[in-house]
Amino acid sequence: QVQLVESGGGSVQAGGSLKLSCAVSGYIANSCGMGWYRQAPGEGRDVVSTITTHGTTTYADSVRGRFTISQDNTKNTLYLQMTSLKTEDTAVYYCAFREFIGMTCTPTIWGQGTQVTVSS
Repeated sequence: QVQLVESGGGSVQAGGSLKLSCAVSGYIANSCGMGWYRQAPGEGRDVVSTITTHGTTTYADSVRGRFTISQDNTKNTLYLQMTSLKTEDTAVYYCAFREFIGMTCTPTIWGQGTQVTVSS
């Protein structure tokens, strides 16, 4: 079983930066990668960025050019570097393990979440 533990959230002023980390333990053979998701108050959980097992990345339009996803396989850690933060980036951020469900790469295991608050 895979376990995920996020860290690095906090409060920052608009224009600032934060780096989130997600420590990964365990192994599942059917992995297709990892991802970062976020959930603002009263909103659904949305994808922010994903990275495949081959290193291919995707970004939501709202964060492209400001956020960078990366992984250090030697440390079993996933990162999300966030720059030029905006108040609308305020949310609980979750890392997720993704695996193939049929032909679809799907988030199936979630971390506990870390709060990011951006003030104006």
